Amino acid sequence: MTGLVMVAKGGGGGGGGGAKGGGLTSCEEEQRQNQISVVALLLAALRKSMVSCRVDRRDEVMSSAVHHMEIGWPTNVRHVTHVTFDRFNGFLGLPAEFEVEIPGRVPSASASVFGVSAESMQCSFDSKGNSVPTILLLMQERLYSQGGLKAEGIFRINPENSQEEHVRDQLNRGIVPDNIDVHCLAGLIKAWFRELPSGVLDELPPEQVLQCNTEEESAHLVKQLKPTEAALLNWAVNIMADVVEGEESNKMNARNIAMVFAPNMTQMSDPLTALMHAVQVMNLLKTLIMKTLQERVEIRAQQEENIHRCRLIHVVALPTRSSIVTKRWKRAAN
Repeated sequence: MTGLVMVAKGGGGGGGGGAKGGGLTSCEEEQRQNQISVVALLLAALRKSMVSCRVDRRDEVMSSAVHHMEIGWPTNVRHVTHVTFDRFNGFLGLPAEFEVEIPGRVPSASASVFGVSAESMQCSFDSKGNSVPTILLLMQERLYSQGGLKAEGIFRINPENSQEEHVRDQLNRGIVPDNIDVHCLAGLIKAWFRELPSGVLDELPPEQVLQCNTEEESAHLVKQLKPTEAALLNWAVNIMADVVEGEESNKMNARNIAMVFAPNMTQMSDPLTALMHAVQVMNLLKTLIMKTLQERVEIRAQQEENIHRCRLIHVVALPTRSSIVTKRWKRAAN
């Protein structure tokens, strides 16, 4: 963009308004300064307009270049390695050059495994398909492998505080120490539920829990829970049912195990209200435990029946010795 600026300069003709060869009068000097100011303003405006045009033109060129830019397909592709992800161990098969930037183990969203929501923790599926924090599964596996289900008073006897604090610190680092007292493990499982930001059963209205008396009502009530809480409850009920199946050794029946778990499944500020509600929750847990045990009995009976049927079918399909002899005799007679 170009522009032409014309400035007319007035002369001082006539009469005795000026002197030949002399200096400018004060009036002429003032006019000259005004003209210079006007010229300066016009030049500034012209310069600004030219800069704006250049910027607009540059943006148009860049926009046109981006619009016509095409990204081609990758070339020289090689399959170097196969990397998989495991919930327990993180990335498996990761090349050495990537291990510095990408941690092999998935970092936890929290520095502690206690007192945080299950959504913020690394989770895995149990044998029933429940997605629960991996640390719970690790503690459960260690509890079972060390014979915790046969220990008398399991989940009822409190461990020593010093040992529990040490194990808690190790668990926060993602480590399950060896040779842990089974009562310490059981106590930490209860502590995990107790220290949740909100109780697993807090979503259930207390009046509905109070009115829940049958297995059908209990099953219908717990369907109100969100998926995370429902999975945690199902996992806890199954571990309580496992304890009850070893009642002959551990002396823990359905009522006993429900009693020690109930206070850890809800959170209420008023102690008296919490105690009364814990009794209702205990009855609910007991009903769910008995329902789970009955379902296990029915499943085992069905499995045994299926095995028996398979054996009968196999026996009927086999030819008898007499039929084989008869067929051979007929062939010989012919």
